[in-house]
Amino acid sequence: MGIHHDAALARAALCVAIAVRGGAVTGVLFHTDQGSEYTANLFVEACRSAGVTQSMGRTGSALDNAVSEAFNSTLEWELLRGNHFATREQARHSVATWIDDYNNDRRHSTNGMLSPVDYELVCTTQPAIEHKVKPHNDRTAA
Repeated sequence: MGIHHDAALARAALCVAIAVRGGAVTGVLFHTDQGSEYTANLFVEACRSAGVTQSMGRTGSALDNAVSEAFNSTLEWELLRGNHFATREQARHSVATWIDDYNNDRRHSTNGMLSPVDYELVCTTQPAIEHKVKPHNDRTAA
């Protein structure tokens, strides 16, 4: 959460994410829109040096980022809408707590009804064929 939404902020967020994950991020896929903060050399080089593969949606296609857009919308609706934070630090703490709960507790249809943390655990501990998620229109109600 910075004053300016730019490549330096995106790089700082990437560095925090890398640190939270213990530094082992080689091969991680980072999907974004084509915003200038993600195409700037500063951010591109940070990804490259960390071994993170960048993936970008097509220009003008919100569907490429549907999961990310849904996350942002949920964050705004559940936490930010109607709340006033006295300080940037208070807002940062509230958002970090919300994201931690979201990643550990929130189940997602995109992830086969697992939380993001549980889905990643399944993907990293089982052969790919076992954790393949069916396309949305092939899913049945649980």
